[in-house]
Amino acid sequence: MKSLEANFDGIVGPTHNYAGLSEGNVASLSNAKASSNPKQAALQGLKKMKALHDMGLVQGVIAPQERPDIYALKRLGFTGTDAQVVDAAYKVSPAILASCCSASSMWTANAATVSPSADTLDGKVHFTAANLANKFHRSLEPETTTNILQSIFNNDDYFCHHQHLPDNEHFGDEGAANHTRLCTQYTDTGLEIFTYGRNAFRRNMPEPTKFPARQTKEASQAIARLHGVSDKNSVFVQQNPAVIDQGVFHNDVIAVGNQNVLFYHEQAYLNTAAFKQEVIEKFMGDSLYFIEASTDDVSIQDAVNTYLFNTQLVTLSNGEMAIIAPMHCQENRRVFDYVQSVVAAENPITKLAFFDVNESMKNGGGPACLRLRVTLTPKELSAVNSNCILNDDLYIKLVAWVNKHYRDQLVLNDLRDPQLVIESRTALDELTQLLALGAVYQFQRE
Repeated sequence: MKSLEANFDGIVGPTHNYAGLSEGNVASLSNAKASSNPKQAALQGLKKMKALHDMGLVQGVIAPQERPDIYALKRLGFTGTDAQVVDAAYKVSPAILASCCSASSMWTANAATVSPSADTLDGKVHFTAANLANKFHRSLEPETTTNILQSIFNNDDYFCHHQHLPDNEHFGDEGAANHTRLCTQYTDTGLEIFTYGRNAFRRNMPEPTKFPARQTKEASQAIARLHGVSDKNSVFVQQNPAVIDQGVFHNDVIAVGNQNVLFYHEQAYLNTAAFKQEVIEKFMGDSLYFIEASTDDVSIQDAVNTYLFNTQLVTLSNGEMAIIAPMHCQENRRVFDYVQSVVAAENPITKLAFFDVNESMKNGGGPACLRLRVTLTPKELSAVNSNCILNDDLYIKLVAWVNKHYRDQLVLNDLRDPQLVIESRTALDELTQLLALGAVYQFQRE
């Protein structure tokens, strides 16, 4: 049997809110301080997962982080009971409390970089949790992310987990949001494309001037070394600084790849011609499709507003490819006409489906942000924690869990409510039992 690509989506956490914490993310900033609906957000994400499961794809789930992060607040000098810690943090700095309440782990494209066993020297699937060092609220995630991934992929014969890279800007790592893989079949050795925003040790290189470049070349190179991905099976390419300054904070906002297709905007990369030539020379296969959207087809603003390239590009059981897009692509006439033309053209993409993930989109994440792609052989899949693989029964249980524990409205002032800590921990403790994760959270280990 052949390898397949599984999608592991992050379950939106109980403290999903709009605090505008992500500089460079246009949607996050523009919706700052709006009222969020955690229950709706989680149910929207689960509905998308169920739809992909119904399409015949292997769909997994990844638990959210513990929030509010009381332990981070205590490290910052806030003392007392949990209620006192939360109240003191809010009085000193609502922004600090908001950062420690962020549900940003829902975007599991940033959870880790994953290299399939077909690409690695030791023949194992390698995981490195992203350090997310560029943003304080996200830098709190990697240790728990590692715990959760180790509980899902918990067989040392097949899986190798690495500690996240050093927590500093020189090795800023944003995970799979800046990583994609091309191959003929998932079973085959692939070509791993690492996209970076800047060189950390060569500051005379081109960089954005308005928004930060979050991924460094040095981080991408370190991941490739750790995973045992050879030079002939890897490409390192710089993202165009000009599009970072227009709100393209990760490469997956401007490009997506799957098997032998790379779908991207003509402004995505700094030196597109040289990049394409290297991909052609290193790609191990006969047919390779570059689907390049011109600025005349889709402006950068429309690409950012609709997340056209933050769609999931998946291979269905019949071998056809489908674009899983947010409804915003359907509502924008120019983008809708363009994506329809892509599906109608001669390339492997033949299907198109739209989903409502508006709660995520308002905070700056589309369908592709919500999932971590993991290529697995049949034996590797059988070694995965089966309780984290979605089926009809688990979907029903997760929907009931969300309806039981989640609020349907949350504003920034609600983050100071001490009851939110109790509600969140109660929900997560129940979830870890449902998914058979064990004690992955710090509060469970005390």
